[in-house]
Amino acid sequence: MRWLPKSLFGRLALILFGGLLIAQLLSAAINFAERDRLIFRASGMQSAQRIADIIKLFDSLNPVDRQRIAGILSVPPLVVTLTPGRPPDDPGEGSSDGAPVLLFSTVLRAALGTEREIRVTQNEADAAWRPGYFRERRAEIAAGRMSPPGQRLPPGGLHFQTQVRLFDGSWVQFNARVPQEAGNLPWRLMLTLLVILVAVSLLTLVAVRWVTRPLHVLASAADELGRDINRPPLPEYGPLEVQRAARAFNTMQTRLVRYIEDRTRILAAMSHDLKTPITRLRLRAELLEDEELRQRFEKDLLEMETMVSQTLDFMRGLDRREPMQPIDIMALLESLQADNAEMGRSMSIEGSTTTPFSGAPQLLKRCITNLLDNALTYGQRARISIEDSSAELLIRIRDEGPGLPDSELEKVFEPFYRLESSRNRSTGGTGLGLSIARNIAQALGGDVHLRNVPDGGLEALLSLPRIQR
Repeated sequence: MRWLPKSLFGRLALILFGGLLIAQLLSAAINFAERDRLIFRASGMQSAQRIADIIKLFDSLNPVDRQRIAGILSVPPLVVTLTPGRPPDDPGEGSSDGAPVLLFSTVLRAALGTEREIRVTQNEADAAWRPGYFRERRAEIAAGRMSPPGQRLPPGGLHFQTQVRLFDGSWVQFNARVPQEAGNLPWRLMLTLLVILVAVSLLTLVAVRWVTRPLHVLASAADELGRDINRPPLPEYGPLEVQRAARAFNTMQTRLVRYIEDRTRILAAMSHDLKTPITRLRLRAELLEDEELRQRFEKDLLEMETMVSQTLDFMRGLDRREPMQPIDIMALLESLQADNAEMGRSMSIEGSTTTPFSGAPQLLKRCITNLLDNALTYGQRARISIEDSSAELLIRIRDEGPGLPDSELEKVFEPFYRLESSRNRSTGGTGLGLSIARNIAQALGGDVHLRNVPDGGLEALLSLPRIQR
């Protein structure tokens, strides 16, 4: 999925934060529902108790006093209406079923404590408070058969219409409004949940960073190991799993160092042992009277000695024991330009560097020399261009040769790989020059890549980071 973070830290943080957010939303929904139920229970009980108290009061009064008291008590959210006769069976549009009605009537019956005829209905929009209500009831109010309902109830909440029969047979009707607070956000609760969400999110980020940091350290160590096999070992501390991973990494590094050193010692010994018979053969070749045959022998012996030396150099290509120091790149390139000019080879330099480059001078010189030799051998001329910045130094070496097939641009960096199947030393060398150049560049934290130039020739790009990772 494209929207997922790429890093393990980002994915863990997303999962934990998403789960926490969902849990907080569910918790808020449950709290809101419970809060509304408790508010309704409290408000409904209060309204039912008030109605019961009014009914008990009306039972003790005569009809005249009832009308007078009803007018006083008929104040929203409770409007009282006295009906001398029996009210109609249908109290209006509404429902007499449901949990709110059952709860309200149960509380009212419990508060009255006697057997009475009670009817309770719930109206979403109480018919008693519609705009034409007063016009329809004006005659009844003027005749004294019904008390005025008082002010209109405010909208919202739950409207209950309650009809109760008094002891003398008359009926009283109550239109009550019980507030329903679901629409009102409890800001204290929201603020509490927000504080918890922010606090736990910060702790989650710290915990995830703490868990993934060893992986970051291990990845950095593995990347650095490719440039410096003799880097200091990883510290073995932290959780048990991290200690085991660090210990395994250090063991692997120790074995690699031992393996490379053993191979280097074997090749160094072979090189030393081969020099003696090569020297003897060269002395014997000097005794040959046939000049042509003697030159052929000397050429073959020189190729053997060169191959042995370059093989040993390749094995030591990852050795960074040479101290790092500032290098004047322009001075280095100009010295190589002068050396090649003495050999009759043409090269030019474009661009300049701003500050010295921190690296291993001999290794860097060997790297650029191998790239130049490859360009001048196959392309006759070489043009060096320099692009310098605070983060990276780019050196492009372009020749005027035929280039390479795209499928061979990476294969030529393999040790002993040569494009010519004849393995002619005069055209193909030993097949180690580019391999050594890439090994040195990677040991310095950079790399070497080849590409064919559209208007002809091959370009080698040497990239060297100024900020060592």
